[in-house]
Parts: sequence; structure tokens; C-alpha cells
Amino acid sequence: MGLSGWGASNQELVAHGRAPLTLLSYLRGGDFSSTVFENWESEFLQMAAYVMLTAFLYQRGSAESRDPDEPEEPRSAPPRSLLALLHAYSLGIALSLLFVASFALHLWGSQRAAVDEAILHGGNPPSLAEHMVSTQFWFESLQNWQSEFLATATLVVLSIVLRFRGSPESKHVEAKNDETGR
Repeated sequence: MGLSGWGASNQELVAHGRAPLTLLSYLRGGDFSSTVFENWESEFLQMAAYVMLTAFLYQRGSAESRDPDEPEEPRSAPPRSLLALLHAYSLGIALSLLFVASFALHLWGSQRAAVDEAILHGGNPPSLAEHMVSTQFWFESLQNWQSEFLATATLVVLSIVLRFRGSPESKHVEAKNDETGR
């Protein structure tokens, strides 16, 4: 990704009569960091949503879900200390923090890239706040978010619809829908 991005960036710079960047300069720049953290942002959002949803959703025969036909175990007392609470929700919190960090780094890199673009085209460089509300920044984020959620939804739907004989991840092909999960 770094090499192809470097090549594409240098092609644009040369087309505008500018000197090409060294690989190290490109890797330290806003364009590269924006694209890397844009991807990480959507991955961590997808994973956090998946983890949180699988804690609440039921699906007969799903390896990720509790069996809806079995009685729920009595809930233990809620955590009494902040440390116990953080431990109980640590995976969701960790993924959420990774998403927030990636979002912030994507914003930072994207704004740096927008400043470089504005300078290249003789425009007015945006501030961080201006860039955060720009359509370009949200286009970058949302195009990745939608692709991640489409992939996750497709995986979930296909895991329900496509059943393979003998697969530990799916129900028996001959089983009726009301008999699955047993």
C-alpha cells in the first residue's frame, strides 16, 4: 500500500510541476497516514459492533450465540468497583478505544493531506475543525464503514443460509428450522 500510494502521489505531484517525494517523506505524510487509519477505523468499528451485537442477539445453531432454547443462567451481581466493571466489559471498551484512536489519527492524517492538496492547488488549507465537518472527511470514513458492515451482514446471512453437511459452524442440513440449536 505504501509503495503504490507513493507512486500515485508522485505522479500527481509531477503532473502539477512539483518535485516527487522520497518514500520516507510519503510514509510520514498525511496522505499515507490518512488511508492507513481510515482502514483501521472501519475495522475496529466493525469488530466492536460485532462483539457487542453477538452478546445480545440469538441465532439457533450459531457458534457465536447463546442457545435461545436453554434457560438463562441467573445474572451475577453487577460489578461493584470501577476496576471490576472495566474488566467485565474490557473487550468492548478496548475495541471502542481502538476505534476512537484510529478515527482521531485518520482525522489528523486526512487534514494534513487536505492541507497538502490545498497548497498544491493554490487553495486555502482547512483547519482541523473545518476538515472534521467536511464532506471529504466523512466520505472517506463512511465509504469504509458501509463496506465493513456490508461484509459482516453478508457473512452473517450466508452463515445462516448456506449450510454444509458435517460443518461444526452450521446446523444439520436435514434438521427442521425449529429443531436447530440442539
